[in-house]
Amino acid sequence: MSKTVNGHASEGSSTTNGISPKITFYTSHLCPWAHRTAITLRELSLPYEEVIIPLDRPREPWYLEINPRGLVPSIRISNGVLEDEIISESAIASTFLADTFPKSEFYPKSHESPTSGLTRARMAFFVDTWLTKVNTMMHSILKAEGEEKERLGKELVDAVRKEIEPLLEGAGPFFGGSGVMTFADAMTAPFVIRYRAFGENGLMPASMLKGLDALPNYGKWSKAICAQESVTYVFDGPDIAKRMMDRIAKMKSEAN
Repeated sequence: MSKTVNGHASEGSSTTNGISPKITFYTSHLCPWAHRTAITLRELSLPYEEVIIPLDRPREPWYLEINPRGLVPSIRISNGVLEDEIISESAIASTFLADTFPKSEFYPKSHESPTSGLTRARMAFFVDTWLTKVNTMMHSILKAEGEEKERLGKELVDAVRKEIEPLLEGAGPFFGGSGVMTFADAMTAPFVIRYRAFGENGLMPASMLKGLDALPNYGKWSKAICAQESVTYVFDGPDIAKRMMDRIAKMKSEAN
């Protein structure tokens, strides 16, 4: 299934030699990694054709020709210089888009100012910290039950308090004191909004959600993230939570 998604007016131009880019985005609305690139496309105001790749069945041969790993996301781009180039993996595709269609407040160009390199480095460190110190706990919490789920939820709150809360000092409400979404926010937002959806549906402890909301910096930041149109426009929390419940139930049934 494919559809065309129109971008909004943005600063500067996305054209190359007067030619507008043609972008095809291969994605799944269920995948948090693909969600990262969806947010990036939206924040950069880039029009694209969206092709949904079902993740609950073997990949079609035509998609394996695009991405032999069979994963999402992938993008195909032509712009008068590039011709049907394929870029896969969420961080790589998103960085490519942000570098190719620069928007200063989202992701500054390397030499845009004397501090641009530092800004990019701090964004990268924030995303790495989230993925390695916090997000690794998510699936263990989802699979756990009872007291074990509560204990793991508390550990996640403790990790966010120790590792993430200091990096969000001065959030305005987005990363680095920005009043608008940044690349660092886009790379972490799919997980932030899933924590909330899963906490509201019992997949993750309600106490965990309460503990996260009580953190001054994280609470303000996550509230802004979850209200951002670029984050919510493809996100159906109840449906994603139900599908995750079904997936976990199936895994537990097959393990017995």
